[in-house]
Formats: sequence, C-alpha cells, structure tokens
Amino acid sequence: MNDLRQALTSGEIIIGDGAFGTLLQARGLPAGMLPEAWNETHPDAVMDIHRAYADAGAQYVTTNTFGGSRTRLTEGGLGGRTFEINRLAAELARNAVEGRAWVAGSVGPTGRLMQPFGDLSIAEAEEIFAEQVSGLLAGGVDLLVIETHHDLEEAGAALRMARERTDLPIFCTFAFNPKARTMMGLRAAQAASRMQELGADAVGANCGDGPAAIAAALEQMRETTTLPLVAKSNAGIPQLGADGEALWDVTPAQLAEHANAFVALGARIIGGCCGSNPEYIAAIAAALGRR
Repeated sequence: MNDLRQALTSGEIIIGDGAFGTLLQARGLPAGMLPEAWNETHPDAVMDIHRAYADAGAQYVTTNTFGGSRTRLTEGGLGGRTFEINRLAAELARNAVEGRAWVAGSVGPTGRLMQPFGDLSIAEAEEIFAEQVSGLLAGGVDLLVIETHHDLEEAGAALRMARERTDLPIFCTFAFNPKARTMMGLRAAQAASRMQELGADAVGANCGDGPAAIAAALEQMRETTTLPLVAKSNAGIPQLGADGEALWDVTPAQLAEHANAFVALGARIIGGCCGSNPEYIAAIAAALGRR
C-alpha cells in the first residue's frame, strides 16, 4: 500500500470497509455474544471477513474491536484480557490482508455515560481508551478509527489517549440523526472543529440514521474543518422481516449513488456501516473509480 498520509493530503478517494458484527453472526456468532470474543475462538472467520473486504476493494479494513474497551469486554467476562484481545485483532487483520489494505484499529464508545449524565469521569475514560489503544498499536495497526461516538468529551478522551501514544493517522466519526445531531445533542459542526483541535487527521459520520443523516453531517462539517471528511453510512434503516431478520432498505447500487453524493459534499473516505457487506463496498469502489 502507498503512504496513507500522502493519500490523505492529496485528496484522493479512500475506500473503507463495511459492517462486521452482522457478518460474524451470519457465520454463527450467537446473539448476545461479544464479537470480539471470536478474535480468540474463531480467528479464521474474522480473517475471512477482512479478506472479503480487501477483495471487494477496501483500502483499509477495521479491526474487530468496536466493543474492545475494558468496560464492554467485562460484560462478556473478558475485561482482564483487553490488551491481548485488541493486539490479536490487529494481528489477525494484518495477516488477513497481507499488505493489500491498511489496518485500522476500531475504538468505539465505552457504553457508559460521561459525567454529569452518568458515572464515567474523564480520567477513567482516558484510562480505558489508553489500554485499548495500546493493544491495537502493539498489534501493528496503520491508523486508528475512533468511531460511532455520540459524546464530545468521550471521543475527545479517546483521541487524546491515541495521540499521546502514536503519530499514526487518526479518524474520528460520530453517529448522527438527519438533523446532524448525535443522541447526546452534539452538533456535527462542533464535533468536527473540536476533533481537529485535538489532532485528528480526518473527521466524519458513520452509522446513525442512514444516508440522509450522513449528508446532513457532512454539510455542517465542511463549514468548520479543513480535514478530510469520512462518510460510512448504514444501508438505510432496518425493517423487521417475517422471520425477525433485519431487512435493510438501501441496496448496494443505491448506496453507491449516495457515495457519489457524499464525495460532492467533500467526503474523501467512503465506506459502509450497519447492513453493508463486501457487495456494498465493491459497488462503492466501482462507482468511485477505485476498482
């Protein structure tokens, strides 16, 4: 792979991957089980998904560590293995793609509310994120992705701990509704400007309420930041099928059309989120001339 920082500064389009947990479920991950547990118990399944995304045209693949913080791992009895599980996840991704794609270390929210709305202090959040980031760096990631956040203070804690430990590129993305606000009321414009101040290399939107929410966030962000913008949309909004299965209302071809709209709004890093799979990423890569 070429140098990631050069790609970011040149303004070229970079293709990311898509959903992960749902693909593990399709391979047999039981409902309610932590996806991160499969880094240890089913490494081949994890590596197969990374390979599939690289085959589809993803230029970076995201580690199976979205819930890899000590707080979330503790729910599955794995809190004492936080460093090891994150390191292993990075190693699996790196070995799977064999240099065909960059490896992004995924850092999701802790699942707890920050003070004063909850009991999580800034100091404790920093400790939690420092542990996870250290494991990902030990595993050899090429960049870090602080993703699907809702709270400015929590995302800021993650970014500070990451930036203290590495000079690698760091992307920061938040989940927004169609009014470009997170569930905590954070505005996209505010998120973008603050993450740039704290040293992010790219900011944007992922997950949330589908393509319309991504577009609304990009509209705000491009007015308040000079950083490259990230757009990783869900495949629409899920509906429950007759058998209880989630049915997504945006097809690969339609998400590829949205990808072109995201680029027109300034996005340079494009991928998918919930409901997407390698077929979606292949369609996006083709539509954006990256295949």
